Amino acid sequence: MRIAVLSREDNYSTRRLVEVGEARGHMVEVIDTTRCYMAINQLAPEVHYDGKRLPRYDAVIPRIGASITPYGTAVIRQFETIGTYCVNGSAGITASRDKLHAHQVLAAKKIGMPTTAFAASPKDTSNLMALVGTAPLIVKLLESTQGKGVVLAETKKAAESVIDAFRGLRANFLVQDFVKEAAGEDIRCLVVAGKVVASMKRTGAEGDFRSNLHRGGSAKVVRISKEERDTAVRAARAFGLGIAGVDLLRSESGPKVLEVNSSPGFEGIENATKKDIVGKVYDEIEARVKPQPARRRKGG
Repeated sequence: MRIAVLSREDNYSTRRLVEVGEARGHMVEVIDTTRCYMAINQLAPEVHYDGKRLPRYDAVIPRIGASITPYGTAVIRQFETIGTYCVNGSAGITASRDKLHAHQVLAAKKIGMPTTAFAASPKDTSNLMALVGTAPLIVKLLESTQGKGVVLAETKKAAESVIDAFRGLRANFLVQDFVKEAAGEDIRCLVVAGKVVASMKRTGAEGDFRSNLHRGGSAKVVRISKEERDTAVRAARAFGLGIAGVDLLRSESGPKVLEVNSSPGFEGIENATKKDIVGKVYDEIEARVKPQPARRRKGG
């Protein structure tokens, strides 16, 4: 098969997608999303790249960075219009990237998450905090990634200060209940094709409530409960994602979804679990897409 990986980064995840795909006999090309441009017409929608029309791909694996979400999803929409199978669709990526939209999707599907509130007006600061509960509270920028723009406010006064600061920057943010019993740990479940294929527990660096590996956190394999597995699968399905990293907190009232990541990294989870996660991604593509070489045409 001919497969495109939409990525601007030469990192572990992109390299693994190329290596594993080529080892299986596929032709895998890495395409810089921002260098794609589009001919949009009803007869023959096309994607062009570096002065040439791109060939027809059997499948596209999007690895869209958060900073280029609008343009990246427009490129994926173009592939969808052409009829190319995209492992993650444009609508799911768009919804999962906007934290407010993502929480609304989870709430609509009755999926557990920390109590969350959002407001645009500075007059609502105290009401906003009251909706979520008592301090400590988490204040989170809507566009935050890898733990940046996420602040733990230990007291009501601290929460007000952080909210005022974010408002001063005209930033959009959420206020969330802090799940104390999670104690700086979360669980990343990697969901491929509606199944949890691996899970790891991530623990924050000393003194940090965030467990992101990019911020010095550590990871180890973890056994998850049936309820946690079901929650992760339902969260990925709510966004229609073929590959998703679902981050859960273990709370006294059951698993709470923190985030659904549409471009999860493979390095941390493959190293922690020693599983070939990328191989599972190709299993799904091979099951979903039937290339049409001449030798396979008998009987059909």
